[in-house]
Amino acid sequence: MKSQMLLWENVAKELATWCNTSATMDIKYVQGRLYNEGVSFLTITLPQFGKGLQQALDQGAVDRSLFPGFSWKRGGLPTFLSGFLGLVFNHDTGVLLEDPSIDAIFAVRQLTLMFSKILLPCTPEREFKAFEEYYECEQDVRESWKSLEPSLREEFRLTASTLFGPIFLSLDRKIRNGEIVPRHGPGAVAEKYSSNEKYCRAAWTRRLEDVAPSGDYVVPNSRFWRDLEEVDILEPEAELPVRVVSVPKSLKTPRIIGIEPTAMQYAQQGLLSAFLGSLKKDIVLSQMIGIDDQEPNQLMARQGSRDGTLATLDLSEASDRVSNQHVRLLVGFHKSLREFVDATRSRKADIPGHGITSLAKYASMGSATCFPMEACVFLTLIFMGISRELNTPVTRKMIKSFTGRVRVYGDDIIIPVDCVDSVISVLESFGFVVNRSKSFWTGRFRESCGKEYYAQCDVSIAKVRRLFPKDRTDVAETISIVSLRNQLYKLGLWQTVKWLDTEITKKIKFFPVVAESSPVLGRHSFLGYETQRMCPLLHRPLVKGYVVKGNPPVDELDGYGALVKYLIKRGPDPLDVGHLERSGRPQAVYTKLRWSVPF
Repeated sequence: MKSQMLLWENVAKELATWCNTSATMDIKYVQGRLYNEGVSFLTITLPQFGKGLQQALDQGAVDRSLFPGFSWKRGGLPTFLSGFLGLVFNHDTGVLLEDPSIDAIFAVRQLTLMFSKILLPCTPEREFKAFEEYYECEQDVRESWKSLEPSLREEFRLTASTLFGPIFLSLDRKIRNGEIVPRHGPGAVAEKYSSNEKYCRAAWTRRLEDVAPSGDYVVPNSRFWRDLEEVDILEPEAELPVRVVSVPKSLKTPRIIGIEPTAMQYAQQGLLSAFLGSLKKDIVLSQMIGIDDQEPNQLMARQGSRDGTLATLDLSEASDRVSNQHVRLLVGFHKSLREFVDATRSRKADIPGHGITSLAKYASMGSATCFPMEACVFLTLIFMGISRELNTPVTRKMIKSFTGRVRVYGDDIIIPVDCVDSVISVLESFGFVVNRSKSFWTGRFRESCGKEYYAQCDVSIAKVRRLFPKDRTDVAETISIVSLRNQLYKLGLWQTVKWLDTEITKKIKFFPVVAESSPVLGRHSFLGYETQRMCPLLHRPLVKGYVVKGNPPVDELDGYGALVKYLIKRGPDPLDVGHLERSGRPQAVYTKLRWSVPF
């Protein structure tokens, strides 16, 4: 906790210099509250202050309800960070200035949100509450579907058909022709199999057998028909449930995800690849749905902050509120696709504290098809809202006219400001919850996909992800603090970086200046990289530093599973040498001192 306070103090002093103000009283205030409240002040209370600032920027004035737990001056501003806030809002009225200081906005955000995503375990009470909310969300999904008017269901189905008809028709054809190529993902599975075990632990479900026969999906070809005798075909009541677990997100609350059974994950990955292939061929929708590229969302958020034409919306528990019924309506006109989507969806989940429960949601985070299906659902609802606002039916021509003005990346939504009220109304009528504290459309602040802008100026910050390392053996913490140092360097906080360099070199003796592409843990610089010697064999620059290493665990694979692994390989790159002896994510990583390239 002492290291975190010293970091906050150094950042506060440097940012005060930027803004020509003083942070002395703010530092004393934080020291006092940190002593009394512990690390939760940095990770929970301060981030609430930062979110209050963002809402104040959006509504054009500060409000006492936005900064709970902080004292106020006689004027219109909180006492804490008032030197910075006074450069953004009027001291007496709290109204946003006509030309607020961008540096001050960045400073308040950096000082309050810096520790909001630090990976620390939640208390058992907070983790229990997160599982309870997950279970309660299930009940909400059921009730919202029951209360949905039949006319809205039909409107949704027709709008989805207009939007995704060509894509779903292509997928439907691929499924009928047996062109879906499955694969195993890199993540965990419900059975807790290792990476290579997934290829030889044969289990399939009756539902999958009806649409994706095990003879086509589990074994390499018909010559291996004898191996099909080992395949256990599970009836619906015997299917393994999704394993619901928590993973670190913030000290306030963990992230709840679902770990899918092997057979489901295997088929889902095949459907995902086919969907992405069809989506890329649609020149309109490929610009409206983001799967692996966040930059378009970020650029559109910047445009919205500049001219006020685009709004950024964020949904709470977005994945968990997509009902299976939403998805059934979405693909309802395409029989083969509908059956395949249903067969690759897990129907039960093992929720801690509640046991095995049937699922009303389509899928939790962890399913390979969760992300694309929720994007399709949200885009459909967006155009339903736009249609109401414009009082015109949804057509392909109308959809095309919104290219560059509508985009969905997970639960990060960008739409025209003129349609915000209608779109929010439609989303809420289908059971989704708009997170208004993270949605912006009235002011000049916008946020999407990890980037924040005010009046087109980037006010994104660097965040502390882990505690500081005690020594070099704390590899994850060492990697994190080096990354933090380099992020702060890019932001221009060079005095803080100088202090961090001193702290880092206490843990790792060799800390050279390297390029971002270098495998060496080192300092990034706008001035390039250093050269400490030349390689006598390849005649290239070398520096001495620590390189992160990790060996995949021993995981032997032979038989038909080894052939399946080769046949379903994606991409032009060959498989790693020794992939049949070792595979999967390293169980532990370490740093090794060596001479390596600085670029």
